[in-house]
Amino acid sequence: MTQEDGQLDSLVRKRIRALRVAQGWSLEELATRANLSQSSLSRIENGQRRLALDQLVTLARALDTTLDQLVENAADDVVISPMIDGTHGLMRWPIKGDPGMSVMRQRMTDPPPDNPARMRAHPGREWLVVLSGTAVLMLGHRRFRIETNQAAEFPTMMPHAIGAEGGPCEIMGIFDRDARRGHRKDAGADGSEADRGGTRGPANSGP
Repeated sequence: MTQEDGQLDSLVRKRIRALRVAQGWSLEELATRANLSQSSLSRIENGQRRLALDQLVTLARALDTTLDQLVENAADDVVISPMIDGTHGLMRWPIKGDPGMSVMRQRMTDPPPDNPARMRAHPGREWLVVLSGTAVLMLGHRRFRIETNQAAEFPTMMPHAIGAEGGPCEIMGIFDRDARRGHRKDAGADGSEADRGGTRGPANSGP
């Protein structure tokens, strides 16, 4: 067994125990659910018994997960550096687990547009939190003030725009695959995104 195999073996055993504890189950309860003896499960968790594939499949099912998730090796880097767009004051981070989702941080200085024609709509959902300052979200015919540490979540099929109120504000947002496509469709021919209303950034209120 290589060092990497040994580390994965240890990780799987710790994962089994952690999932069991998270469910609030005793050794006896999980053993019953997985059709194992309590002593066998104890030896599996403690590294005193070989991990057999059939037992891992049964344990994964009992723990309401999959075999792939149970034996997944988290060897990739966990720290992700942002992609910075200095022109528009944006930072973006991809989400490895779902490439269709992204996180964005943006500094806004201008209020949202008064002209409803400058509001955008596209499929998807957006979630944002105000890190500092006060943001204004225009959503259809409604106007929402979002203070520092408050968050908003909304369907982006509703015409929307966002800007700052009373000075600069910073927002952090998460947008799904459909919302991300909506942003790309709003991108100009030069690759930059259309005016978002509150700043020289995406035309949509969300990230």
